[in-house]
Amino acid sequence: MNTRQVIDRYYELANAGQWDDWCDLFSADTRMDEQLAGHVEGRETLREMMKGFPQTYASFANRPRHMVVSDSQAAVVSHISGRTRHGATVEADVCNYFEVADGQITYMCNCHDTVPFQPVMSGQ
Repeated sequence: MNTRQVIDRYYELANAGQWDDWCDLFSADTRMDEQLAGHVEGRETLREMMKGFPQTYASFANRPRHMVVSDSQAAVVSHISGRTRHGATVEADVCNYFEVADGQITYMCNCHDTVPFQPVMSGQ
């Protein structure tokens, strides 16, 4: 897969809630700087983190609004809409930056306001 195909698949799988397949898009030695979780190293670490995602969110969507792809890099502005298992809503604009090599994400960073995610962070 080229960079655009990897990024399209990233959002397709996230929006389908297919987190194990989503994790497979990342290289074994991936690095991620995640706004809420901090620095993450390795696909299997990410896979373990994502196991709890379905227990956190009753619904989750991350819809791309604007995408720029240049060779092995991409930046995506998107909007997250979610509802926690306790009924709290999350609405947030997000920017993700990706580096892709050999059809896998080797680095990802996301940036967003943390306030909309307070219900998630407080377990609401």
